[in-house]
Amino acid sequence: MRFAFPPESLAIRDSVRALLLRECTPGRVREAWSNADGRVPGLWAQLAALGVPGMLAPEERGGLGLTELELVLVMEESGRFAMPEPIVETAAVAVPLLRDVDARDLLQSVTSGAKVVALGLAESPFVVGAETADIVLMEQAGEVHAVERRTIRLEAHPSIDGSRRLFHVKWQPSRETCLVYAERGKRVVREARDRGAVAVAAQLIGLARAMLATTVDYVKARHQFGKPVGSFQAVKHHLADALIAIEMAAPVVYRAAYSLARGDAQASLHASMAKAMASDAAELVARQALQCHGAIGYAFENDLHLWMKRVWALSAAWGDATSHRARVSRGLFEESQAGGM
Repeated sequence: MRFAFPPESLAIRDSVRALLLRECTPGRVREAWSNADGRVPGLWAQLAALGVPGMLAPEERGGLGLTELELVLVMEESGRFAMPEPIVETAAVAVPLLRDVDARDLLQSVTSGAKVVALGLAESPFVVGAETADIVLMEQAGEVHAVERRTIRLEAHPSIDGSRRLFHVKWQPSRETCLVYAERGKRVVREARDRGAVAVAAQLIGLARAMLATTVDYVKARHQFGKPVGSFQAVKHHLADALIAIEMAAPVVYRAAYSLARGDAQASLHASMAKAMASDAAELVARQALQCHGAIGYAFENDLHLWMKRVWALSAAWGDATSHRARVSRGLFEESQAGGM
């Protein structure tokens, strides 16, 4: 069976890549570390003009009516450029959640880019980007609440990635804020976690590709003993290992996106496989990139640290590799038990 993305999906990816190549340079990402909100000024509005926030929203709600299979490539590009915008929280998770619970007015405002969403799922003690969000979707005991930013209190928490602002949110649930509850709420939350895990896995693949490309360029230009360091066998082995890790993980991420798009009964299992493999691959590439850069790779002034620290942050976000491997193990065990009965 041959798997390939259709030309339409690649065209969307290329449009986003062209925008980020122009507007999300390493210099602007570096600036986001020290500015007021950890974001690139004006970038979210340009992404909204391309329809990115609403890729998974129905056309009648101002969206593009696409699926996770198209979105996964955009997520990969956002990782490639270490983009600090809330694309996972908004486009990958909040929009399909609001679509599925039929929160029409809120969905339309998020799809258009008029409102930005942050997420507070119960498994994570911190909310990313809560200070710049208009709405925070909070989970409590299988319920999902839409809470306005002005009604909550925030307590900042340090982050290894300066553009990922972390906050502990203090809030009060009410009947008016509740979007979904009971068994339906549990299903919506589970699907939100799967979508978040796959979206971040795609970002990790993009980050890994960027680090590998940067390192290849560096070892071609850096000379020792009269030769490019990239000609040394040990360096070649490091880079070969990095490339193999990426090429083994990327198809698993794409398969997980396909499962989400098609409502596959094993979508959760595939999402965990994707997140575990992408986290492992990106962390390996980060280590090899640092090794090949040598001492300059440790310098804050070198752009490599922007990608490495994003990898370290995202590897733990939405469940680390260990927790997802445990989830895969449980899923396969339950499947084998059911098959044996």
